[in-house]
Amino acid sequence: MPNESAHPNFLVIDFGICAESDRLVPRLIELQAFPSLFGFQLLVLHCLRKAYPAIRRNWTSSFGGIKDHAYVELLRRTIIADANPENVILLEIEPEKQKTRIDFAATETLLDIRSVCLTKIKKRGRQLFYERDGDEVRIDRIYNRVIFDELLRRPELGIGFGFHDDLDVTWVGHPHWYFRISKHSLPFLKTEHTSPAFFADEFRGDARIGNYVLKPLYSFAGLGVDIEPTREKISGLTNPHEWILQKKVDYAAFVPTVDGPKSKAEIRMMFIWPENGEPILVNNLVRMSQGKMMGVDFNKDKTWVGSSIALHEI
Repeated sequence: MPNESAHPNFLVIDFGICAESDRLVPRLIELQAFPSLFGFQLLVLHCLRKAYPAIRRNWTSSFGGIKDHAYVELLRRTIIADANPENVILLEIEPEKQKTRIDFAATETLLDIRSVCLTKIKKRGRQLFYERDGDEVRIDRIYNRVIFDELLRRPELGIGFGFHDDLDVTWVGHPHWYFRISKHSLPFLKTEHTSPAFFADEFRGDARIGNYVLKPLYSFAGLGVDIEPTREKISGLTNPHEWILQKKVDYAAFVPTVDGPKSKAEIRMMFIWPENGEPILVNNLVRMSQGKMMGVDFNKDKTWVGSSIALHEI
C-alpha cells in the first residue's frame, strides 16, 4: 500500500485486571495499532480535577512525567507535524454519529482540525480535498479513525477514493497497521501476562472449548464476540483463520461502588509513536463492568460501569 509508514503512530494495549492469590495482576486481552481516546482522556483528567479539588496535583493519568502541555504538543507533532492544521483532517465514517464523537470534539479543540466523513472527500488526480467554511481545502495529512470492520458492513457508502490508491497524503495511523498489530498478534505472544490464544482453525482438539472466548480478528467494541463457543460453531465459520479462541480470564471484582457490588476493570495503556522516535506511553483508559463483558452495550442495566481513568502518584 502506498505511503506506508515504518511503524504505527499509535498503539493501545488492553489488560484485564485479575486476581491471583492475594494480589491483582494484569492479563493481556487485546492490542491494536490504532488511535484511542487521546483527546477525551485529557479532558476527563481536567474534569476530575475540577470536580474533585482534593485530588493532589502529583496524582496523574500520564506516564514518564509528561505534563499536559507536553502531552498536547506530542499529539500535535504526531498528527499535524509541520503541516497547516486546516490541511489535516480526522477521517471517520459519519463522525457525528459515532460513540467516540466526544473524542473527536476534544481533538478538534486541542489541534484545530476538523472531523470529516470519508463520503465528503473529493479526489482529483492524486490529491484529496474537503470543504471547510465554504472553501475547498487540500488534505495533506489524515488522522485515520476509520474502523475497517464497520466500513465493510457499509457497502452503500459512496466513497470517492480508495484506501489503496496512490495518494499524495500522509496517513497518521496508516491503514495497514490496523491489521498488522491486532488480535491477529495474540496467538504469537506467550508470556506470564498473556492469555493463551489460537486461530480457530488451529485450536487444539484436546482443549476444553468452554474455557475460551471466540473473537473475530478485526471487529471492535465487542462486536461478534462469542463467550460460549462450541465445536459446532467453529466448524460453521466461513474463514476460521480470521477468528481466534482466547482463554477466558477471571476478572477481579475489586472497585468499590456506592451501590454495593464491586466493579471489574480493564485498563488500556495508550502509546504515541512519533515519526522520529520511540513509542511513548502517555495515558490510560479504564473500562469498568459488572456484566459478562466490558463495554457499555453489555452493561446497560448496570451502574458504576463504562469509561473512566486511573490516577497514580508521581
